[in-house]
Amino acid sequence: MKKVVTLFWLVCFLMASSVSAAIAPVPAPPALAANSYILMDFNSGRILASKDVDKKIEPASITKIMTAYVVYKEIEAGRLSMQSQVTVSKKAWQMGGSKMFIEVGKQVSVDDLLKGLVIQSGNDAAIALAEHIGGSEDVFASLMNQYAAKLGMNNTYFVNSTGWPDSRHLTTARDIATLARATIAEFPDHYRLYAEHEFTWNNITQPNRNLLLYRDNTVDGIKTGHTDSAGYCLVSSAVRDNMRLISVVTGTKSDAARADISQALLGYGYRFYESDQMYVAGEGLNKTRVWKGREENLSIGLEDDLHITVPRGQYKKLNTVMEVAPDIEAPVQKGQQLGMVRVMLDGEEILSRPLVALQTVAEGSLWQRARDNIIRFFQ
Repeated sequence: MKKVVTLFWLVCFLMASSVSAAIAPVPAPPALAANSYILMDFNSGRILASKDVDKKIEPASITKIMTAYVVYKEIEAGRLSMQSQVTVSKKAWQMGGSKMFIEVGKQVSVDDLLKGLVIQSGNDAAIALAEHIGGSEDVFASLMNQYAAKLGMNNTYFVNSTGWPDSRHLTTARDIATLARATIAEFPDHYRLYAEHEFTWNNITQPNRNLLLYRDNTVDGIKTGHTDSAGYCLVSSAVRDNMRLISVVTGTKSDAARADISQALLGYGYRFYESDQMYVAGEGLNKTRVWKGREENLSIGLEDDLHITVPRGQYKKLNTVMEVAPDIEAPVQKGQQLGMVRVMLDGEEILSRPLVALQTVAEGSLWQRARDNIIRFFQ
């Protein structure tokens, strides 16, 4: 009997230990000496660590992520090509700070200017591109602000293409992360340039200033920034086990400090969180009855892939609840919202997305509509 009792308590202890291990809380991120920072999962958009993410700061050369984004948009729209030739103005040539060392009056391709912008952080390259696209840097800055507004960068205002200090030229860690995420998602081919270690122009070879590119082969970007007033800033991104994270660190004391802090943030995210894809865009997740339509049944699903980021070990505990609108009547348009899918963890909602019609259902014939009216009356 004593052995049975001992075994009983041993089983209870093991079960309790297992539960405790499974629901162990995620520790707070390490204390980091930065003005502000954010760590975001790329796929889900979930913020895993943050400090003063909406505090307005000077972006310095991190500005050039948006400069490049506008260039990519122009290429996408067919108004510019990588082979387009840009004439270097005196303003671009004599611009101070970090330089690509282009020469006034010479023509340089957009391809080379982007390398000078992204890898060498050339202020001269930024201005040359801005003037070619906008006619002037002021007009180009207005384009930057228009794209910032479309991306939801609500606390950002750009005055120039370089990040040269100006009391009005401000952004936030959250807005920078939003821009970085959009750049990676919309322009994966162009994004590869951010991983390049060096570029040579005018017989001058300059290294990429992102120290993490040399320390960690999972890091593939993104951009450094520094002025006396902004401090040392770094936007970085890495991919490990199909999980991409984005970190933004602003206002650190040195080049080494911004790299160390960014590395600590990325390490924290990969150690304590996991990310996975739950559903694929356009996949039929459920079917619902459509009244008075040419078809009786309609598939519903999601417009975009659904990714989820949770503490490690918690993914298997997720449950989904699908709420579908009652009494759906034709006509129904493809993409029309008909409900919600809610992702639950331990009874709490952690994410929700609209359920939409995956096909169009036209209004049925007079006989179909009359038949459905009779069926619904008796139901």
